[in-house]
Amino acid sequence: MDTYAFDDQTQNRRGKRRRALLAILLASSLATLGAGAMSLAVFTDADATDGAWSTGSISLVAGPATTFGATNMYPGDEGEQTVTVLNDGDGELRYAMTSTETDPDGLLGEMTVEISAGSCAAPGAVLYTGTFDGAFIGDVAQADQGADRVLAAGDTESLCFAWDLSIDAGNAFQNVSATSIFNFVGEQTANN
Repeated sequence: MDTYAFDDQTQNRRGKRRRALLAILLASSLATLGAGAMSLAVFTDADATDGAWSTGSISLVAGPATTFGATNMYPGDEGEQTVTVLNDGDGELRYAMTSTETDPDGLLGEMTVEISAGSCAAPGAVLYTGTFDGAFIGDVAQADQGADRVLAAGDTESLCFAWDLSIDAGNAFQNVSATSIFNFVGEQTANN
């Protein structure tokens, strides 16, 4: 027999064996993958939790309801009244105050008011001095402008309103009247 023929036969057999072995390996790999894909028996578990939300409140109370009740005033008269501001809500707030007037005869332009932190028995820092018409504390615009007053939940603050009628008020101011409303506006300090 020829050596070349013998080598060709050997190489053919080796090639067939390799192909057969490769086919067996490929078939067993596919069978293994198929078996794994078909058996999806796994243990599982699940659980849930819940949440609850509620909002807080901002509640500003100022009193007494009528701050002033002066009658029969004469040039040079003066008076004072302590106003209490209460944060009746459950969150810290900042507040400011403006005033609106009904003053057909200009009487409030002849009067001055000084608003101080603290009671009238022990006034502290002066927050406003000027005429009643346009009296204010802080700024009612939203956010902190630096002069607003801050109260924690449940806290109170006293303010002293001290007024006087100018000694120079002339005869044009006899038997006239005016009203002033002090508007306290509170807002949350959290995230603001």
